[in-house]
Amino acid sequence: PRLSLYDAACQVAQEVAEKIQERSRYQRNGESSAKLNVIIRSSLQNLREKINQLRDLLLRAVSTHQITQLEGDRRQNLVDDLLTRQKQLEASYKNEGPEPDVIRSSLMTGGVKRGITNPWLLEESEETRGLGFGDLRQQQRRIIEEQDAGLDALSSIISRQKQMGQEIGNELDEQN
Repeated sequence: PRLSLYDAACQVAQEVAEKIQERSRYQRNGESSAKLNVIIRSSLQNLREKINQLRDLLLRAVSTHQITQLEGDRRQNLVDDLLTRQKQLEASYKNEGPEPDVIRSSLMTGGVKRGITNPWLLEESEETRGLGFGDLRQQQRRIIEEQDAGLDALSSIISRQKQMGQEIGNELDEQN
């Protein structure tokens, strides 16, 4: 049931995105988009409910140890991706008219809109430029694994030095 619920949520998200695009076309052509607004609003509510159900199923599965922690983390990432998608769709739904394009272009160019600068505009590094969210997440995991391996090596070195220090202390006590 979890997998079919996840697939249904993904399908609803895709349909909402298509309806929002269709509404934009209607607005450009001057046609009424009231019916689409009702459909989009109800579909967004449906998507929220499905995400909440997925979250509840995941919480129940993790708390009763039906799945491993690794599988729980993987499923949590999927739910988080859906939640992010839902928030993006809601933002797209609420931004009607030409203003979102102006805001979007000011974000991308670092421009000023109503005297407010974009605090999130940062230079992207060469190693992350062109990577998608999945690629960035994978790169972060790889970096964390490398750091963990380095910390493990450092821990073993410190343990060895502690042991050597204790042996030196014992030898000094014996010599004294």
